[in-house]
Amino acid sequence: MPLTAGIVGLPNVGKSTLFNAITKSQVEAANYPFATIDPNVGVVEVPDQRLWKLSEIYQPKKTIPTTFEFTDIAGIVKGASKGEGLGNKFLANIREVDAICHVVRCFDDGNITHVSGGINPQDDIETINLELVLADLESVNKRYEKAVKMAKSKDHDAVTEANTLKKLKEALEAGKPARTVDFNEEEEAVAKQLFLLTMKPVLYVANVSEDDASDGDNDYVNQVRQLAQAEGSEVVVVSAKLEEDLATMDEEDRDMFLEDLGMDQSGLDVLIQQAYKLLGLATYFTAGEQEVRAWTFKKGMHAPQAAGIIHSDFERGFIRAETVHYDDLVEYGSIQACKEAGRYRSEGKDYEVQDGDVMLFRFNV
Repeated sequence: MPLTAGIVGLPNVGKSTLFNAITKSQVEAANYPFATIDPNVGVVEVPDQRLWKLSEIYQPKKTIPTTFEFTDIAGIVKGASKGEGLGNKFLANIREVDAICHVVRCFDDGNITHVSGGINPQDDIETINLELVLADLESVNKRYEKAVKMAKSKDHDAVTEANTLKKLKEALEAGKPARTVDFNEEEEAVAKQLFLLTMKPVLYVANVSEDDASDGDNDYVNQVRQLAQAEGSEVVVVSAKLEEDLATMDEEDRDMFLEDLGMDQSGLDVLIQQAYKLLGLATYFTAGEQEVRAWTFKKGMHAPQAAGIIHSDFERGFIRAETVHYDDLVEYGSIQACKEAGRYRSEGKDYEVQDGDVMLFRFNV
């Protein structure tokens, strides 16, 4: 099952508009709460200039970007943890994603209603975070008393679980997300098995007006940055409306429009790249006359498992991976030149694949 980043936020902050732009699809983006009831899933290409540079070198018949998934989840309101505003369904949708892109409204527009009656990014973030914390606290409390009783037996695993739940309970009761808790290695493993909502990594998406898109700054955005910094999260600034307009343009017009705005790349490109990293994903490449292709892998993956992404036979019959890094290939201009410079390597089963590796897998089944 592919990893997916879920787009969440209060109603009418621009989630569905952003999702439309990301996937170039048209889900309903109406000006009223709960316009999105069922989560929409879209597969997006990951912008990566390295792929096109490799394509220039190899001149293949096909060039194929890598992809991953975004899920658009309906707006959450205060009381969601108790079922308000279809809260149970929405929280269940969040539970199924691997990371959260939290869209925060950072623009004024009297024509678009705000569920709280006014624009306050800090309150908006805290509203959603509190609902996720309360949902997690309910899950932890259900297990805590039983874990404490089991720990009296002095069984090591039971003690570890009880200690983990105690730390989580204290943090959640203080309104802090589970991802901010300091665990040792064993406790971390226990915490991951709980599948808590606030354990998921978060990227804050500050949705600004079209006028603020180029400099990416206003007082609302600064509020989001301060809160994100306090919990060790990142912020990406986008104008969802602008990005939706850009998505309808052809590539040449889009590039000219961005240049007129003084932007090197769209906010969406940055968002997709940052969400990709948030999921712990990286890219390796395969390259030849027939095809240059980018492949998504999980950071820390070894060569046989990375080969298995292409085909299970590659993993089952893995012999070695002939490898050169993208930077070296671009610097020297060809595989042969890399070999002569000693930059081309033969890696075995224990090799940990690196972002930017260009690989040829040898296998036998």
